[in-house]
Amino acid sequence: MFVNAPPFSNEPNLLRITKGAVMDRRQFLKSSTTSAAVATVLAGHPAAKAAASERVRVGVVGGGGRAFSLNCTFASNPNAEIVAIADLDSGRRDKAISEVTKRQGSEPAAEKDFRRLIDDYKLDALVVGTPDHWHAIPTIMACQAGIDVYVEKPDGHNIVEGQTMVAALKKHKRVVQMGSQHRTTERLISALDFIRTGALGRCLVAKAWESTKQGPIGFPPDSDPPPGIDYDFWLGAAPKRPFNRNRFHGRWRWFYDYGTGDLGNDGVHRLDMAVAALSAACEAQGDPLPGLPRKIQASGGKWYFDDAQEFPDTLQVNYEYHSGEHRKLLTYEMRIWAPYSFHLNSEGAAVYGDKGYIIIGNTGWSAYTTRNKLIKEVKGDSFEGPHVQNFLDCIKSRDKPACDLETVGHPASVLCHAGNIAARVGRQLIMDPVTETFENDSEANALRTRPEYRKPWVLPNV
Repeated sequence: MFVNAPPFSNEPNLLRITKGAVMDRRQFLKSSTTSAAVATVLAGHPAAKAAASERVRVGVVGGGGRAFSLNCTFASNPNAEIVAIADLDSGRRDKAISEVTKRQGSEPAAEKDFRRLIDDYKLDALVVGTPDHWHAIPTIMACQAGIDVYVEKPDGHNIVEGQTMVAALKKHKRVVQMGSQHRTTERLISALDFIRTGALGRCLVAKAWESTKQGPIGFPPDSDPPPGIDYDFWLGAAPKRPFNRNRFHGRWRWFYDYGTGDLGNDGVHRLDMAVAALSAACEAQGDPLPGLPRKIQASGGKWYFDDAQEFPDTLQVNYEYHSGEHRKLLTYEMRIWAPYSFHLNSEGAAVYGDKGYIIIGNTGWSAYTTRNKLIKEVKGDSFEGPHVQNFLDCIKSRDKPACDLETVGHPASVLCHAGNIAARVGRQLIMDPVTETFENDSEANALRTRPEYRKPWVLPNV
């Protein structure tokens, strides 16, 4: 459980778990309907909420960025009710509460400390929409409390955090959905169905890319935190450092202590799409599914931006898969300074076969022959509404969600973490796909986790 938790006012029992109430409610939910009127809501039209007793009680950790979008989507779903929102930034939290109140017709409680959500609100589900370095601890604690979780991508800040999250969901038999919403889009589902027809022939190579142009973040000086911010809490397990706007909202992802660079920001989506497409091709041709790669090689670096960013702005990672004689190659390319698109998509995935290839973007997909003749084209979007509904449905059914953390979300996140590690050490890594460790490489293995977790924010024991 959570070790040496810092106290807050009135010192409530932070880990008090009302299991009887939780289980009684879950049994009720299992027998209730959770999909009524969803199509209406997803189409953008108001719909009446399900009866209060039938709604999934949701707590959200985070009020801004991706969390704001998730607050809006969950609040718009007739089968969910956001009962509380926790955020260390009171301004972001209050904005989210205002918007949620408009959408669902009831006002969520406001909290600073996410532990209050887990301890005090008899939740069915916790949504974790925090910076990367705050994904693991709330997710694990929620699983321990018998609460299902929707967590943003990547799964954790590092490989070990992701492994611990998976261990928690397995031990406590939780539904955990990672926020790679493309997994539930008709856009990707139809693309995978097409690949399974075998129309592309024998496929050996997949590609993912990210070329959405980012801007420099400069070198701003340290300063005092803005009012209404608990900055020490925000740092969490990361080392104690003075406040700097580069190490805060929006920019934290470019620093090793808090983020996972663009590989973990957008790359995780594209890599997961590419792996899904490559897996569909393997199904069509009778090959073993790729699983995790055996060899990882990264090239690139901080070549374009002259600023405080720590992660590469130019990167290519090759992932080589070994399944006996069945070899596959996945390549990830990232150029976050490029003002143009690759394959007419600023970010996307592709699979190449000896009879054709397919390009999957954010707004559709296109398949071509070996002579670049268009075979089929499908339009679609990346709206997260179906992903949220899939999560709510799985709370009821206890089925694995579309982006189940154990089987889909964590493996995709490992690709990002391993790619970042390969870039940092500057050499090819040989990975054990079972243990997710690197053979004979102590330096790379040390980067599978933090050098030290700043007390009291250590990983819970699972």
